Amino acid sequence: MAEPKVKYDRQLRIWGEQGQAALEKSSICLLNCGPTGSETLKNLVLGGIGSITVVDGSKVEVGDLGNNFLVDESSVGQSKAKCVSSFLQELNDSVKAKFVEEYPEALIETNPSFFSQFTLVIATQLVESSMIKLDRICREANVILIFARSYGLTGFVRISLKEHTVIESKPEHFLDDLRLNNPWLELKSFADSIDLTVQDPVAHKHIPYVVILVKMADEWAKSHGGKLPSTREQKKEFKDLLKARMVSQDEDNYKEAIEASFKVFAPRGISLDLQRILNDSSSEVDSNSSDFWVLVAALKEFIANEGGGEAPLEGSIPDMTSSTEQYINLQNIYLAKAEADFLVMEQLVRSILKKIGRDSNSIPKATIRSFCKNARKLRVCRYRSIEDEFNSPNLPELQKYLTDEDSSIAVGIYILLRAVDRFAANYNSFPGQFDSATDEDIPRLKSAAISLLSDLGCNGTALAEDLINEMCRFGAAELHAVAALVGGIASQEVIKLITRQFVPMSGTYIFNGIDHKSQLLSL
Repeated sequence: MAEPKVKYDRQLRIWGEQGQAALEKSSICLLNCGPTGSETLKNLVLGGIGSITVVDGSKVEVGDLGNNFLVDESSVGQSKAKCVSSFLQELNDSVKAKFVEEYPEALIETNPSFFSQFTLVIATQLVESSMIKLDRICREANVILIFARSYGLTGFVRISLKEHTVIESKPEHFLDDLRLNNPWLELKSFADSIDLTVQDPVAHKHIPYVVILVKMADEWAKSHGGKLPSTREQKKEFKDLLKARMVSQDEDNYKEAIEASFKVFAPRGISLDLQRILNDSSSEVDSNSSDFWVLVAALKEFIANEGGGEAPLEGSIPDMTSSTEQYINLQNIYLAKAEADFLVMEQLVRSILKKIGRDSNSIPKATIRSFCKNARKLRVCRYRSIEDEFNSPNLPELQKYLTDEDSSIAVGIYILLRAVDRFAANYNSFPGQFDSATDEDIPRLKSAAISLLSDLGCNGTALAEDLINEMCRFGAAELHAVAALVGGIASQEVIKLITRQFVPMSGTYIFNGIDHKSQLLSL
């Protein structure tokens, strides 16, 4: 296994070996390999996805040469699926590439079980009716589905699956788990053993800020009825007390303590987000529950009992000014507590598995350990079905988007991308596809958009005239620059979904290439 590690060295630093292994085990199906589909798949093939199947019934035309890097002049007249999959295979020989020469719409109609063999389906350039049918099929089969579409200077990406749970959500800004405001016994004893008024200036300068804050928070609470600073005045007063303890101006440890004092003011216990997950009905587990929910059920017990209202400790501490000895002692205290919490969690997980009739060792140690380390950052994403969103969108949100200056263009694009499909169903071509009809297509598209808005319950709402004109001017063209961006976004989401790391986007992502803006709509 040494060879791929070198090969994927840079990405291993981002999602680690487990993430890479998940990618290498996955099988992906792409529907339509125009520029949007080809660009999405190219990024995944380079990333080392396991296998790909390209589904497209069309032949390569001269026009394809101008917007798709994965076909060339010798491909003209040949199967597009075959050409694209062989070019993709050349990019990475460890990926298995297959192709199916069939139109995705036909496959969705005649062979729905075809899709259940895949980890994930990327559906590009599908019209609304096919999207709805495919979404039903994939939900039924528990296959992850991601839609992507480029249309002129606009595009959209939308994830669809019942539920996606994330242990390693890797948020950019997250408070260290230091428990300065709620220290456990060993941390408190360690802090008590250190004298803040030590006379030796070198020793005074090397007391770790964790110790300073634990002691000062304790001191404050004793004189404030057990409460920590909460108002702005109190927080300022607390920082002034820290400043007053400095013996000289160059004491970095006290500067660190003042900077980190907000960690003392943070509320004790768990966040509202985590509380919501613990209260979720899925945390009442049975033999059909996923590993994630079994772990959540154990976490719920832990927090209520051994944790005393706190999640398992993460166990790592940041760098800080300190004597080596004290830093190592502190590190060991955090590690020991994290290990003890993990062992309790492991017992809880094993006994819950036994209770619901599953093998008590079916969740590996490494998973439980990772779960403990990330317990405060868990995320659960649920997605409405495409049919629900299309037929009964969140009306207050939709009306707010339509009237809000910042989002009216994005939601206008969303409505028009659906209106062009209605138009195509009526006239057998997209608006503006034939130059000769552009003038009469504009009013036709406008009326399709108006009738769609009234079906959705937004009567009397007008879309910007110039946006309707632009949509007609696009003539359903797939521009390479837009396809590369939309494909890039889609492939990034695919990686999040397969590695179960980072949080995939919620809602519908709209790209507006006219103004170089993008927006997520929650409908």
